[in-house]
Amino acid sequence: MNKCRFCGHPLNFKFIDLQHSPVSNAFIPMERCKAAEVTYPLNVNVCDSCFLVQTEDYQTSSELFTSDYPYFSSFSKSWLQHSSDYVDMMIERFEIDSSSYVVEVASNDGYLLQFFKQQGVKVCGIEPTQSTADVAISKGIETVVDFFGEDLAARHFADKKADLIIGNNVLAHVPDINDFVGGVKIGLALDGICTFEFPHLVELIANNQFDTIYHEHFSYFSFQTVYKIFDTHGLTVFDVQKLKTHGGSLRVFLKHKGDENRMVTSQVNDLLNEEKQLGVLNRDYYKNFEQKAFTVKLELLEFLISAKKANKKVAAYGAAAKGNTLLNYCGVKGDLIDYCCDANIHKQGMFMPGSHISIMSPDYIKEDKPDYILILPWNLKDEITSDLSYIRDWGGHFIVAIPKLTII
Repeated sequence: MNKCRFCGHPLNFKFIDLQHSPVSNAFIPMERCKAAEVTYPLNVNVCDSCFLVQTEDYQTSSELFTSDYPYFSSFSKSWLQHSSDYVDMMIERFEIDSSSYVVEVASNDGYLLQFFKQQGVKVCGIEPTQSTADVAISKGIETVVDFFGEDLAARHFADKKADLIIGNNVLAHVPDINDFVGGVKIGLALDGICTFEFPHLVELIANNQFDTIYHEHFSYFSFQTVYKIFDTHGLTVFDVQKLKTHGGSLRVFLKHKGDENRMVTSQVNDLLNEEKQLGVLNRDYYKNFEQKAFTVKLELLEFLISAKKANKKVAAYGAAAKGNTLLNYCGVKGDLIDYCCDANIHKQGMFMPGSHISIMSPDYIKEDKPDYILILPWNLKDEITSDLSYIRDWGGHFIVAIPKLTII
């Protein structure tokens, strides 16, 4: 792919090359752990017209988001709390009630819609991965198992439009951003609203979050670019909030351009101006990011090698996609990290792609008593250090590698 997925401008400006890597969520079962593994280049470019940061595509979304997709949102307590707080806020601010129709795109296992349902709101999820959709359906949440776009929206919303469309951490996963946003436009009631949450590109660059880059993420967004994408499709951003989730995210609130019932808040222009002053509309802003990632690689390898030389046990925690990017870019295998623990039972007993590090239950930590635990999903650092605080009993320490190597 040599053209911008949004504006079609030729792509000739490299942001970062993370070398070859397997698909980050392609966890390996025991019976395939000795089989050959496919890897793909992990190159990211910047469109120097609209400044959308985007990967080169080597697989389709249907190949990446398979029926047995292993990521289940409900395994994070902090994410569930974030979702519950969001529902309370939306009900209060926008008077969402039993007469409303709420649709979430990429609804996963019903982690968020369950809170609306508990308040008597009619909900529907749209989720392409059967494994997560089945869990949502078991909770009584109506779920359409398919990829979202203009065609699905035309069929699903033919009789009733949505009063609220939600999309959390889905924009990055969309290869055809124009088809996706076009679907949102079709499905939204004339006086309806949308909210989308996504990691903020400004935070990615400022805090060296290169590990959030993987094949399942097709795009990385500044507010400037998101504003332009939605505006092109007839949707206006009328409010924006900065969030702490995923290392720094944005939540945007959208309405139809013709809807004059909601005023545009001052936060919108404030953030547009803030990003402009930072330089996000200038090529120089995107230079030298690759060198920052390489510095983390050297720091992590130096630490792991020195720990092994000192006969220290090193484990990892959280078999997250971002962790797989980090380990594979750094070339870390099971000789430097003994194992990884994860609370997600769907990952336990599997092996991490590329590194082939085994995934264990968190209970194994108490038995093995590692000297160090490398937290791979650093965005959940507070939750994990609290849950595993008992490692202090034997003198254990936590480590994070992003934005720089830190021993906690």
